Amino acid sequence: MQIFGVDIGGSGIKGAPVDLDKGDLAQERHKVLTPQPSTPDAVADGVKEVVDHFGWTGPVGVTFPGVVTGGSTIRTAANVDKGWVDVDARVLLGERLGGLPVTVVNDADAAGVAEVNFGAGKDRKGTVILLTFGTGIGSAVFVDGVLVPNTELGHLELHGHDAEKRASSKAREDEDLTWEHWARRVQKYLAHVEMLFSPELFIIGGGVSRKSPKFLPLIEGIEAEIVPAQLQNNAGIVGAAMRAVQG
Repeated sequence: MQIFGVDIGGSGIKGAPVDLDKGDLAQERHKVLTPQPSTPDAVADGVKEVVDHFGWTGPVGVTFPGVVTGGSTIRTAANVDKGWVDVDARVLLGERLGGLPVTVVNDADAAGVAEVNFGAGKDRKGTVILLTFGTGIGSAVFVDGVLVPNTELGHLELHGHDAEKRASSKAREDEDLTWEHWARRVQKYLAHVEMLFSPELFIIGGGVSRKSPKFLPLIEGIEAEIVPAQLQNNAGIVGAAMRAVQG
């Protein structure tokens, strides 16, 4: 069974049909740059461009980098235009896609659902936390495989700042940090999250997961197991498609 997934990020909008039996992309994903400013109308145009690239005419699951309630309404927008707050994204995107059924979910929650079902978190009991390091830091918390939605742990305070302002992949690039320097920041962040939640497993996702050998071995003093996301940066697309099936 194939369903279309779209992952809206602070820098890019990417999507593809997903094979839900395998938990993987059915075709190579198509990506467009996130428009600046990333207003609802402009981003909706980007989503349409990605979906139209494949000539898709069925249900579409879409991730959003912020709190999403009821599979529809946007409540926060830390790394995209603030005009998204209180927008009914399901209605907006459904209209832009010509009436296709649309489901909207927090981006990290989508990635986490994919990893727990098909990736590094499969069959893991206890508390599992997926953290996506990209433009910001997204989080998905699972207890015995059940999602606690919209946790937004990237906004925990770390040394007087939002953690994502210090430890996101964007912070590493903007400040031209070495992998060693950035790994120390990530280590401090993980230690803080571990103190609060005592997870058995951290899954590190986002685009930087492809480069995990550069920084994961440098992280010390964390009791929980730390592993890279197996679906890497495609996890959000897969999870979005999974949620579209659930409605």
